[in-house]
Amino acid sequence: MEKIKVLEMIDQPFLGGGQKTLLSLVRHLDRKKFSVSVCSQDSGPLVEEVKKNGIVHFPISFSKKFKWRIIREISSILLNNRFDILHTHGGIAGFYGRWAAKKCRTRVVVHTLHGIHYLHYRNLLLKQITIFLERIFSRFTDALVFVCDSDREKGKKLKLAPQTKMHLIRNGIDLPPVREEDVLARRKELGLNLSQPVLGTVARLHRQKGIIYLLQAAAKIQRSFPEAKIFVVGGGPLRQRLQRERQRLGVDKFLFFLGERKDAAEILSLFDIFILPSLWEGLPYVLIEAASAGKPIVATDVDGVKEVITNGETGVLVAARNSEKLAEAVISLLRNRDHAAKLGEKAKKTIPSHFSLSRMIEETQELYLEMMGTGTFFP
Repeated sequence: MEKIKVLEMIDQPFLGGGQKTLLSLVRHLDRKKFSVSVCSQDSGPLVEEVKKNGIVHFPISFSKKFKWRIIREISSILLNNRFDILHTHGGIAGFYGRWAAKKCRTRVVVHTLHGIHYLHYRNLLLKQITIFLERIFSRFTDALVFVCDSDREKGKKLKLAPQTKMHLIRNGIDLPPVREEDVLARRKELGLNLSQPVLGTVARLHRQKGIIYLLQAAAKIQRSFPEAKIFVVGGGPLRQRLQRERQRLGVDKFLFFLGERKDAAEILSLFDIFILPSLWEGLPYVLIEAASAGKPIVATDVDGVKEVITNGETGVLVAARNSEKLAEAVISLLRNRDHAAKLGEKAKKTIPSHFSLSRMIEETQELYLEMMGTGTFFP
């Protein structure tokens, strides 16, 4: 039988959660059954990885402002390459891609919500319009995928799609081991001694990630542990604003922005405590990565975070938007290293096995085959 032709589509080419899922799919879907291509903006870390893996990439200049050109370009890609499945990831790709797929009568359309971000829009009218559009687009979407159960429940309450179209496929990841010599090299590069407490996060500098509350907490942590250092790995639109706030709070010699780094896993391995102060999440890969590294975790009690971390067993959960509680939790773990170590050990022992890459790939392949006509498609 001919392979099923799949186009995985996302707008931004940086390596966030949605991009990690897409990249995992194009690397690990069964090549005997699926022929996979990628569509995104034309340059960035995602595109580099896609091309490195020998995957065909179709560049599109996505825009948040509506442009007919984008629909025409996607339609041309779908028709000229006769894709069987279009799988869109995130709001912008889902909007343009599904519109084009309807025009082209693409056989199967799958859309994944990597967190329902539009529920957190400050503009209430825009929020309601986006919910309405999702309900409309669901009419020509064969499967609406959620990455955490809490988002699926929200989707049901909002009636984003018929429940028969809603599917839960939690994120999964397998991590290569980090070499000790590389971690030591990062420690030397950052000027850290072996006894110095190191805290940090890996997050996009976007309102969603709540980094402003980490800055406020840093001012409190600094008073109790002035010898510690906090590192924030990641880039994003709020960097300049956050740097100004860091200086205003007097933590510019205590907390450091490292930007986007290809060696983020090595830097994470330096952390004595991993912190995620998000305001909302889908199902954050970075918590699985921190758990795999055996790191004590302090995170906010939101959405998919609660499906990864069990408070008091595999990490500490605190209320979102509360820098006081965030600081207290970190200070408590720094003062009680034995308890912190036990949290990290339990996280490493229990969390990664629940979020394996093989499980995510298998569930996605089963969904594709079901949408294409179920298991009889291949002998």
